[in-house]
Amino acid sequence: MQPRPDPIAAMAAAVVNADRRAIAKAITAVECESAEGAALLKALHSRLGHARVIGVTGPPGAGKSTLVNVLIGEFRRRGRRVGVIAVDPSSPISGGAILGDRIRMIDHGTDDGVFIRSLASRGHLGGLSRSAARAVDVLDAAGFDVVIVETVGAGQSEVEVADIAHTRIVVCPPGLGDDVQAIKAGILEIADIFAVNKSDTPLAERAERELLAMLSLRARAAWVPPVIRTVATTGAGVKELADAVEAHGQTGADPRHGVVERLRRVVANLAADEVRSRIVSRDNPELNALAETLRRGEVDYREAALRALEVLGIRHD
Repeated sequence: MQPRPDPIAAMAAAVVNADRRAIAKAITAVECESAEGAALLKALHSRLGHARVIGVTGPPGAGKSTLVNVLIGEFRRRGRRVGVIAVDPSSPISGGAILGDRIRMIDHGTDDGVFIRSLASRGHLGGLSRSAARAVDVLDAAGFDVVIVETVGAGQSEVEVADIAHTRIVVCPPGLGDDVQAIKAGILEIADIFAVNKSDTPLAERAERELLAMLSLRARAAWVPPVIRTVATTGAGVKELADAVEAHGQTGADPRHGVVERLRRVVANLAADEVRSRIVSRDNPELNALAETLRRGEVDYREAALRALEVLGIRHD
């Protein structure tokens, strides 16, 4: 009697062979955080390290989706297979993605070398969804050369993309008032490349000048983030943007080594979520007593945090 085939192994093999239906099903499984999704990722992890992951972030209205659309086309002209994870706002009714980003990228819907998936942010405030890193792993294992992750457009909190992207593009539209001050806290500090989008408008030169002035205050480093003016609606500057992405890729580690750092950061975030949940959601007498000790001023926050880890049985140095 023939043994029954392992469905997880079969789906993993189909993903590795770039079967589009299998990729879609796999992303759904990992997005739902199901047991099937966890087993599938475990089967795929040995295949990671092929893709160059590009994060595209910036404030709402910057034109990120339109810029990603033309950037896909540029990478396709260079022979790259491109996967896209577009994190959209959640529907207040269904909780699913509103799909605004994927609609803007409809030009590539019939291209077998492009796979685009929208994920709902589900109220997550860091510009990504909890499952974005897992979806990146699926596309990486499927052999895509470039994986673009576009954040939801939450503003200053969109720094989580730094945890999963090799190259981070911050899209800065002109005309936000005090341009740099409006988006400086957080996302400007993570940028590897700045794209001043909508640069055919009168305020683009000012935005570029302020970004360059801000860069002059940063500590010297081997890579100085370039400031590139783009017009996503016409494609102006997109070739230069793709050139900058590839140049930055030459300065960093091989993706096969970078994936270890990416996975470690994802594990750190998940571990922090688990610890937070265990401290906040459980009625633990020891933790309640610890909070009372903190209220009386007998310990400081750091000492209380270390003691909380001890209560949970977590060792620390």
